[in-house]
Amino acid sequence: MFNSDTELLFPIRVIPSLQDLRGQEWQVLIGKLSTEDADSSDRIAFTAMIVKLAGCTGCNADSFRAMRGCTQCSRLTIKRYKGTDADLMQHYRECQKEVKAYLSKRDQ
Repeated sequence: MFNSDTELLFPIRVIPSLQDLRGQEWQVLIGKLSTEDADSSDRIAFTAMIVKLAGCTGCNADSFRAMRGCTQCSRLTIKRYKGTDADLMQHYRECQKEVKAYLSKRDQ
């Protein structure tokens, strides 16, 4: 089954749809990442976080997750996340560090 909302990894276009799922700090982050002038490394870090939490690397075309699409999968992942908003933000900051470390190594 083909779903036009399904991609290989979490697509950046889905970020705005996640804004209403958590508390104030989360909403501010999503608002910041949804603007056209958002820093690309921050968007990459957010994508990496969702890929880890949602298990995007294990998704394939005939899986139930793929049939629902990336938007629904990521919304359910964030909604069902058992940690606090602070835990989610910590995951995001860790992914930011990973991205910055990778980019600094690449640029040397």
